[in-house]
Amino acid sequence: MEREVRYCPAADGSRIAYSVEGDGPPVVCTPFFLESFALDHYVAMAQQFFQALARDHQLIRFDWGGTGLSSHDPPPGKLRFCVDQLAAVAENADLSTFAVWAPGAGIMPVLIYAAENPGRITRIAVYGGFIAREHAYPREMVAGMVQMTRANWNLVAQTIADLNGRKDFPDEAARMGDWFADSMTPENAALALDGGLDWDATEAAAHVKVPVLIMHNIRAVGPAFSAAQKFAEHTPNSRLVPLSGPPAPFFAGDHERVLQMLKEFFAEDGSKAQAQRSAPAEPSAAVRTVLFTDLVGHTAMMSRLGDERGRAVLREHEAITRDVLKQHAGTEIKTMGDGFMASFASVTKAVECAIALQRAFAERNTNLPSPAHGRGTSAAGGLGEGEPLNVRVGLNAGEPIEEEGDLFGATVILASRIAARAGGGEILVADTVRGLCSGKGFLFADRGEFTAKGFDDPVRIYEVNWRS
Repeated sequence: MEREVRYCPAADGSRIAYSVEGDGPPVVCTPFFLESFALDHYVAMAQQFFQALARDHQLIRFDWGGTGLSSHDPPPGKLRFCVDQLAAVAENADLSTFAVWAPGAGIMPVLIYAAENPGRITRIAVYGGFIAREHAYPREMVAGMVQMTRANWNLVAQTIADLNGRKDFPDEAARMGDWFADSMTPENAALALDGGLDWDATEAAAHVKVPVLIMHNIRAVGPAFSAAQKFAEHTPNSRLVPLSGPPAPFFAGDHERVLQMLKEFFAEDGSKAQAQRSAPAEPSAAVRTVLFTDLVGHTAMMSRLGDERGRAVLREHEAITRDVLKQHAGTEIKTMGDGFMASFASVTKAVECAIALQRAFAERNTNLPSPAHGRGTSAAGGLGEGEPLNVRVGLNAGEPIEEEGDLFGATVILASRIAARAGGGEILVADTVRGLCSGKGFLFADRGEFTAKGFDDPVRIYEVNWRS
């Protein structure tokens, strides 16, 4: 597959180099840092990723002014210049409408362009992106890097490349550092980093109406997952997909899933979208938090109390659970007699619900009649009063499959396995849930890793401290 290199003038006076590769619906890819598309052979995995995307699309990539094949005047780093350069490429390539693939900081010029030019961009896909520099990196850190870049750009380039991937992908990280270093002069790199100190597209994000797919690893270091959460909060038509596994660039790690999500997301445009709308409905997948509860000692209780009294206890357990689910926007999927399965669109609501459940049962148990007053009946005639209720709760987040009001798949199975490991009065969550709750004020205690039945890889779980 041949790649054609073209040039176009931008409004800021720069001459921008861009490449065109493949055939199909156009997708414009912004640089993810300060790298040149002409040097992507430095990292074979990156080159293969772009080639795979170009098999189904006309892939258009470009170098920011001051980088790679583009001219080095005016100085790089100004957000307005980057918006103008994106506009110049779109015009010169004669794109009436196009989708955008924006890994990294390249998303901010895209959001501003989309807000200023409604109708031109049809879809935006993002990996590891953020909408304001302050959401991702402390000003002091970036300012220090600016000074260091002028003295040793190679060291800074390698440090940035190492942020995500050095541990699990050391060879790729090393070559990525060379890719960055050889794409820009030290002075231009310093100007670009310095200019990026004040990048902010928060206001523009609120005016972007097209679908936005935000992919972000929950264990990412730079930027952290909290930056993606803020991105989603400020972008009306966005969908946040948390990725697990080792933090890595988009072309490493779980790159096959990233590529598949990209292709499916972009395929929803045009005639393919129409075909999908006309076809029979497929099982839907969306990011949800799945919650399981289980009443501890249920079998022994039923044996001890008998069917009538035992069922009275279960009715009280069901009433408390359903009331708390309703208060926290939880959807009851099903009940298994001694437990519930529920789903939540918000991970925060799910954890808050789990805490509220444990507090409700704890309060109920505290107010039980003392043994001196007997057990098993109440003044109101309740057969189950006096029997303590201890519940365990487990949560996991992911993309379960929905069919006819029920949920299926690995996300659901793992949530159930996690709940089974909890003790009475405990809340255990997967590392995915903990990552999604970053900065929300919850307290977690590391409970280590375990390998769930039916799963190859271990999962780290955390206990939620709900008593504080």
